[in-house]
Amino acid sequence: MIDAVVCRLGWPGPFSAPEDGYRTMLQLGRQHTDRVWAVEGCNGIGRHIAQRLVADGETVVDVPAKLSAWARVFDTGQGRKTDPVDAHSVAVAALRTKGLRQVNVDDATVALRLLVDRRDGLGHARTDLLNRIHKLPLELLPGGAKQFLSAPQARTLLNRVRPRDLVGATRRRLVSELITELAQVDKKIKATNKELTEIVETTGSSLQDLNGIGPSGAARLIGDIGDISRFASRGHFASWNGTAPLDASSGDQKRHRLSRAGNRRINRALHIMAIVQLRHDTEGRAYYRRQLAAGKPRRKPCAA
Repeated sequence: MIDAVVCRLGWPGPFSAPEDGYRTMLQLGRQHTDRVWAVEGCNGIGRHIAQRLVADGETVVDVPAKLSAWARVFDTGQGRKTDPVDAHSVAVAALRTKGLRQVNVDDATVALRLLVDRRDGLGHARTDLLNRIHKLPLELLPGGAKQFLSAPQARTLLNRVRPRDLVGATRRRLVSELITELAQVDKKIKATNKELTEIVETTGSSLQDLNGIGPSGAARLIGDIGDISRFASRGHFASWNGTAPLDASSGDQKRHRLSRAGNRRINRALHIMAIVQLRHDTEGRAYYRRQLAAGKPRRKPCAA
């Protein structure tokens, strides 16, 4: 029989400072020979402690928060949380649930997730800079500037004006500083894309061979999904990322509606891929046209 050593700081402690507390907890757990550590939320708040245990050679399983919450409600009859109750709920969920994911040491997927988050942040910063650059030249250039500008294009436009008044000169200086920042962000985006491409290639993934998936999209899919085998079926994966339509039928009327749940970052990456495929002669466009030919509305979710 497997002994359940529940990793929830504060029970069966309380443990002291993080380093000393971890050592005390590990020593307590190693009193059991055949042991498994059950950690709640190994992709969230429990990640650090789970990775520390795995690095120390321990076996760790990830207990979803929803499972432990159900166990807590069924056991106590109410949802109030305390450290002992939470720890007991995690242990019960781990012992009674089959197929829990075993935690492995962080690999390339974590690096991809970190880099693609950085890439998304740079993209937001670039959009903000472009909006500010576009606003200021409206009062410097006749007709303003076009909507999408690169740093060299913005610099060329700025070189055409030489205002002599204080306000105009201030606007020009601010635009010049923003263009310099834009050039720096573009350089960082280029370097991040290159690094993402190299890491994606080391994983052996062929995602970038698909139409509509670039280095950022592939990194987001690999980084957030991790081990695809953790999903029992295509339906489970579709439910997890929010692409599975929800049944909204009533009586004889059979219909579905879009799901707003699931991993929205993965949902966004798949949505971008679908839009790109519709713009080109791809299998995605052919499928879309077959659905239209079958009489389905353009924006109706497909249950198939």
